[in-house]
Amino acid sequence: MTTPERPPVPRETAAGGDAGTDGGDANGGGVPVLTGGGAAPEKARRFWSVRRIPAALLAAAVLGGAGLLLYDVAAVRADRDAMSWRRELADGLATRPLDDTAVLVGAAVAVLIGVWLLVLAATPGLRAVLPMRRTHPDLRAGLDREAAAFALRDRAMEVSGVQSVKVRVGRSKVAVRAVSHFRPLDDVRADVESVLADGVEELGLARPPALTVRVDRPSTKG
Repeated sequence: MTTPERPPVPRETAAGGDAGTDGGDANGGGVPVLTGGGAAPEKARRFWSVRRIPAALLAAAVLGGAGLLLYDVAAVRADRDAMSWRRELADGLATRPLDDTAVLVGAAVAVLIGVWLLVLAATPGLRAVLPMRRTHPDLRAGLDREAAAFALRDRAMEVSGVQSVKVRVGRSKVAVRAVSHFRPLDDVRADVESVLADGVEELGLARPPALTVRVDRPSTKG
């Protein structure tokens, strides 16, 4: 009685892939990972605000004005008298000169509102969110300025001689004011600047802000 031959088993790599594939060669036989392909990281831009409140106010004003005007036009078409405000407005626009104070004030208000709306439409907003460096084109991240201030404050409090710290993080500048109750002020300032310079770099911001440090003695009261 003869034993049937077994089918040949295909040769596999140590990572479990088929022979001839290079999925495990790049990382020593491990699981293949996605790489960036050597492309340069994209420029991080500011986050755009939704601006729900200005949009809601503008929509409510347009809807209310259009609805009131449509109701008045429908009332006139139904052989009823027009509202008094529309008659007075029409008479005033027809009889008032262009250099009248009320006309100039109304025009100035309309221009200011228009400029405000244009600024809102053309600027990103969300000034409290700082964009972080982009290492992948499909991933965007931002850091809240208050959270960045807390992180830098904790780093500064670790410096010997620092009693209290106030940190204000802006879009282009980090202002630090520390109070030291012992050690020379120059030594404390140098240590705080060194620690916070590393802290700002570790935040991973797309545009690292400039750092200014001020160290004072505690104020004496009484």
